[in-house]
Amino acid sequence: MSENEYRVESDTIGPVKIPKEALWGPQTERSRNNFPSGELMPLAIIRAFLHLKKAAAESNVEVGDEPEDKGQAIEDAVDYLLKLDDHELRKDFPLHVLQTGSGTQSNMNVNEVVANLANKLHPHLHILPNDDVNRGQSSNDTYPTAMNIVAVEALDKLEPAVQHLIDELIVKQNKYWKTVKVGRTHLQDATPITFGQEVSGYISALKHDLNYIQELKPTLFELAIGGTAVGTGLNAAPGMTEKIAGKLSQVYGHEFKVNTNKFWGLAHHSGIDVVHGALKTLAADMFKIAQDIRFLASGPRAGYHELNIPANEPGSSIMPGKVNPTQAEAVTMAAAKVFGNDTTITFACSQGNFEMNVYKTVMITAFLDSCDILTGTITGFADKMIAGLTVNAEKMDDLLESSLMTVTALSPHIGYHAAAKIAQTADKEGTTLKKAALDSGKLTEEEYDKWMDYMEMTNVSQTNPEK
Repeated sequence: MSENEYRVESDTIGPVKIPKEALWGPQTERSRNNFPSGELMPLAIIRAFLHLKKAAAESNVEVGDEPEDKGQAIEDAVDYLLKLDDHELRKDFPLHVLQTGSGTQSNMNVNEVVANLANKLHPHLHILPNDDVNRGQSSNDTYPTAMNIVAVEALDKLEPAVQHLIDELIVKQNKYWKTVKVGRTHLQDATPITFGQEVSGYISALKHDLNYIQELKPTLFELAIGGTAVGTGLNAAPGMTEKIAGKLSQVYGHEFKVNTNKFWGLAHHSGIDVVHGALKTLAADMFKIAQDIRFLASGPRAGYHELNIPANEPGSSIMPGKVNPTQAEAVTMAAAKVFGNDTTITFACSQGNFEMNVYKTVMITAFLDSCDILTGTITGFADKMIAGLTVNAEKMDDLLESSLMTVTALSPHIGYHAAAKIAQTADKEGTTLKKAALDSGKLTEEEYDKWMDYMEMTNVSQTNPEK
């Protein structure tokens, strides 16, 4: 940079050249140059930090630990920044996730930007990043606080997406509750089931997943703020953190609390780890559901072709007319990413050495990535695959008629071994099950027709659909 393009500021290490128009200060600039790789710090983290800084300024004023004019200046600066769109906000928050694992440099990035903007808005004051904006705080308690806040925010967006998919599946379940098809176990033919019953299993899985998330989510309401450097609360004014929790609860609509063990809050991130475990479970179930549907829709001539899926885009650059299960593929790839993120989070959570975990930035980024891709792919799966899904009833009937495992219905009447012999004969001789059964002499045609009631085999009248 030429001299007219930068200004010089100093931190405790020495002078730093900073782009003249940048709102950040020397610690941000050092990080910007020292850690240039990987993805940028999620703006959700930045916005959570801004709300936290505003709540801290208000609380410090209320407990008498910060002058009212300085507190108001900090609030004004934060309010200005929170009104910016993502593109505008990003200009002054350029740091990367792969920095110090405590998130110190991003905390200081926020402190410096807020302080410099407050000084622009209130030139008669002298707002300092550490002494004023960061008053009563440490990166060691502010970053984990922001982590929990953005994790809760992300879950707030994911939960309606899961419920939306459940609702779309309920429509299909009810529509096809009495549409009988071949059941399959071990990838082999099994006894009959209705497609509605099959879908009800998907619905139940997703309802359980949603319940797991909602039951575990409150552990994220426990905030580390107030622990400051090592959990002892050094330099935090009495009553400050309780007020911060109350203000953040009003902003986010959740009952955040600070009456928790701060040594745990700084050194462990058990809440992030356990809740992401529920996200991994959701991803696993989504993989299974998407996998089932894309296999059942395979074909149309050389696969199962029991289901018809929407043609959302051309499926091939060389094969005309091809339709691919792209929404299912997106879900399964998202699941693969979530599985990887879970491994990252589990390892990162284990690295709470002594008084602090120093894998915070990668941990929360992985968590947010999982929430984001699950929210997007689940919504797309619901709207662009499940909503337009129909059954190929004729193919289902054909496969059901040719299935050998319906012979199971004869077992109570003629015995397991006799029924097995009939199925084996039909398979070996390439005949229908009915012909092999009648040829066996074990039953009459009237008995066969009575006992081989596919709908009755499903017990559909005795099972209740998921509501």
